[in-house]
Amino acid sequence: MSKKILIITGDAVEALEVYYPYYRVLEAGYEAVIASPTKKTLRTVVHDFEGWDTYTEKPGYQLDSHISFSEVDPSQFDGLIIPGGRAPEYIRLDENVPGILAHFFETNKPVGAICHAALVLGALKDKSFFEGRTMTAYTACRFDVEQLGATFTSDTLHVDGNIVSGHAWPDLPGFMREFLKQLS
Repeated sequence: MSKKILIITGDAVEALEVYYPYYRVLEAGYEAVIASPTKKTLRTVVHDFEGWDTYTEKPGYQLDSHISFSEVDPSQFDGLIIPGGRAPEYIRLDENVPGILAHFFETNKPVGAICHAALVLGALKDKSFFEGRTMTAYTACRFDVEQLGATFTSDTLHVDGNIVSGHAWPDLPGFMREFLKQLS
């Protein structure tokens, strides 16, 4: 039976950070399910590094989610990917997200967190999952990683147990390689 990967996101997800993992999971022969606060057509954004002190943002492609967060049964999934962008700012507020996240950490299933995904992980009440662990994220999320109780590394890719973390979309090849290794 094929493995099933859950991708949780919402409007303003960074386009590359949702499309690349989605298609890479499909290419590997697994099922990929995109969940968002409500089942809808999502609006993605393109973040780029153009000489500003921070990234710029432009409208990206549209992408349909397959299910709402309330429809997610995390026990049906073998791994979780959390893309970045601005979606993490608000999807972490959804009442279903802490339970979804907790399942993957309690069962030690692979969790891929890239860019601003550390914001979503902050929705977990039990931060013990991160004690003694090291993670990376977009540089502006350093304090969010530290608030989890993890040590922040400036490495653009880091694997610590079941957590694969990446800095930003330029790190997607290594991020997805390491996440897919976790599934085998």
